[in-house]
Amino acid sequence: MTHGQFPYIRGRRLRTSAAIRDMVAEHNLKPADFIAPVFVMEGEDEKIEIPSMPDYYRYTLDLLLEEVEELQEVGIRSLVIFAKVPDEKKDNKGTEALNPEGLMQRAVRKIKAEFPDMLVMTDIAMDPYSSYGHDGIVEGGEILNDESVEVLKQMAVSHAEAGADMVAPSDMMDGRIGAMREKLDEAGFKHTGIMAYSAKYASSYYGPFRDALDSAPGFGDKKTYQMDPANVQEAIKEAQLDEQEGADIVMVKPGLPYMDVIRAVKENVSIPVSVYNVSGEYAMLKAAAEKGWLDEEEVMMETLVGFKRAGADLIATYFAKEASKLINAENE
Repeated sequence: MTHGQFPYIRGRRLRTSAAIRDMVAEHNLKPADFIAPVFVMEGEDEKIEIPSMPDYYRYTLDLLLEEVEELQEVGIRSLVIFAKVPDEKKDNKGTEALNPEGLMQRAVRKIKAEFPDMLVMTDIAMDPYSSYGHDGIVEGGEILNDESVEVLKQMAVSHAEAGADMVAPSDMMDGRIGAMREKLDEAGFKHTGIMAYSAKYASSYYGPFRDALDSAPGFGDKKTYQMDPANVQEAIKEAQLDEQEGADIVMVKPGLPYMDVIRAVKENVSIPVSVYNVSGEYAMLKAAAEKGWLDEEEVMMETLVGFKRAGADLIATYFAKEASKLINAENE
């Protein structure tokens, strides 16, 4: 009998114990893989749970610093800041986004002063500052591209001046990565990185996030600038363009419905690929766990390692702290 078949070859030999399974695991998670999203709001000594995101909060800046300390203690090395802007500071030009004393800029300065080793990323988009809730300047019902890019590149410089290590443009305007890279370099911020939301889809999974920032579009939708969920080749093209324009990291967003896109992008760029495990994905798992239908910890970890398997080098996730605690406990 030829030995190249069962019973001489048994795949289950490498599954017989936890030690063997860990030894031959193809993908592993560590806290440094995670980017923790944090929400900051005006005020003092207050944190507010986001109703559609159980166990996740908006923080005033003083309490946000305590949260950042907890993130650092569990081994998380990077975070991305999202600012909830009061309605009275919103307009159609993103004026508040460029305020040196704006909430985002103050948050960056405070975090970097207290935690200089934390890699601080900042959201670059106009929707939190827009009276229309769109990612660009609106005129006659149209979201203007080139005029919006002018604001976005100034926003990038403003965040770099505050101390951001990396800016994360999530707007999906054409040409904004090259414009930001040029503007940052001209302003003396050659070492400030760019993590581009390159393949950001017009997804229905963003609802809880928009609750968190009160940034839902005031009219229409975002389908004229965010991507069609039907497309994969377009995602590759967008990621390659961003790489050519100077992005340091490209992102696919959302995560779970787009595992194939993560893989496709990974195979077609030469820079790190990140994925955003978005608010709707978080909310679904939380809701199912509350019903007792799923084991939250098990499904959380299965989801996160799935992103790694698909090709993600980095994972932005609301589970960052919880997953890091589990990983640390397993490694003790």
